[in-house]
Amino acid sequence: MILALLLVAQAAAPQRVLVKAAHLIDGNSEAARDGLAVLVEGDRIVKVGPAAELQTAGVKVIDLGNAWLLPGLIDAHTHVLLQGDVTAADYDEQLLKESIPYRALRASASVRTAVMNGFTAIRDLETEGAMYADVDVKTAIARGVIPGPRMFVSTRSMAPTGMYPLSGYSWELHVPEGVQIVDGPDAIRKAVREEVKYGADWIKFYSDRKYYKTNDPQRPLRSWVNFTKPELEAMVDEAHRLGRKVAAHAMAWDGIDAALTAHVDSIEHGDGLTDDLMERMVRQNVAWCPTIYVGIWVAQGRGGIWPDMVPMEREAFAKALKRGVRITYGTDVGGYSWAENQAKELSIMVRYGMTPMAAIKSATSVAASLLDPLCAPQAANCEGSNIGVVAPGKFADLIAVDADPLKDVSALEHVHFVMKGGEVLKSR
Repeated sequence: MILALLLVAQAAAPQRVLVKAAHLIDGNSEAARDGLAVLVEGDRIVKVGPAAELQTAGVKVIDLGNAWLLPGLIDAHTHVLLQGDVTAADYDEQLLKESIPYRALRASASVRTAVMNGFTAIRDLETEGAMYADVDVKTAIARGVIPGPRMFVSTRSMAPTGMYPLSGYSWELHVPEGVQIVDGPDAIRKAVREEVKYGADWIKFYSDRKYYKTNDPQRPLRSWVNFTKPELEAMVDEAHRLGRKVAAHAMAWDGIDAALTAHVDSIEHGDGLTDDLMERMVRQNVAWCPTIYVGIWVAQGRGGIWPDMVPMEREAFAKALKRGVRITYGTDVGGYSWAENQAKELSIMVRYGMTPMAAIKSATSVAASLLDPLCAPQAANCEGSNIGVVAPGKFADLIAVDADPLKDVSALEHVHFVMKGGEVLKSR
């Protein structure tokens, strides 16, 4: 009987795997380290240390040779249910001509692309008219139905009546809404509860619209604010009360100001960030997802103010680096085609003044800190994130590249090894 129980226990024991590579960037340290290996048991990292010490009998070895090993990358701003919308017509066509089931099928291809490119976690910031299909995609990944990254989803973003596409159609037609339309504090509280009920990890809203340039050097990019102050206060209060963080699409000064006044957790895009707003972000510990590449991408098709916003964001990025704003990696992929590698943003961030190591951290440990759950102060059971760093106890989410990303960060556009939760998804 005892022998039988021992055999059952041995059969149930998770496999131990040793991942060896010449170089390790762990997502936390300021420099790469050589000669270390990562011991994985089940879906977790058990130890990080010299390969000779960790390579024992019964351990399966994955030898990546002279590769650079890193934590799985994190993209904190994606849209898996969109396939690029450089123009309004591109957007309208997806909502008018593609059913939600069809868009979910396309999303299953998008998430596979993401994880094979080395992004083992994403924060998906709204379904753009596809209701709660992001929760379904997340569930399918978690249950092993399809391959993909860990997903943190926001379901339906919020905007007031008349302030988000689809627009411009005959009033006699009932066209799809790209967001959840909500008006008034009570309706907003109910909408937050509904989204949480159906699986939202985050709450997202559109803070502003109608961006325009001014001659004021202190506020060069202005906008119209969507929600009233009581509405935003109700949204953030209800989300935080239910343990959810809040992301604000906020492009220009007015929208960012309104979002910060309401105490959101992240600013998305933020092309018009100014010194005073950055000071408030640092003081309130609000993260910034610049989503630079998508702005460059859509400017060519949208025209108008959009090309002018590209240099504005570049200037804001340089100032934010100096002021210590918490810059988190987010690409807005889905706003541009999933055929474009999400890691392209890293090279732009370095070109805009970030060091390669800081850019890598923005897509690993810094992004992971943003995805930490919202916990009450002093809560004994409030765990930090289990992703974003290579360390004991964290999920075994690992990637590898052949070239040194600290010399050329674009090496991360060529990931040849992906492990997620101890499972190898890609190897050459």
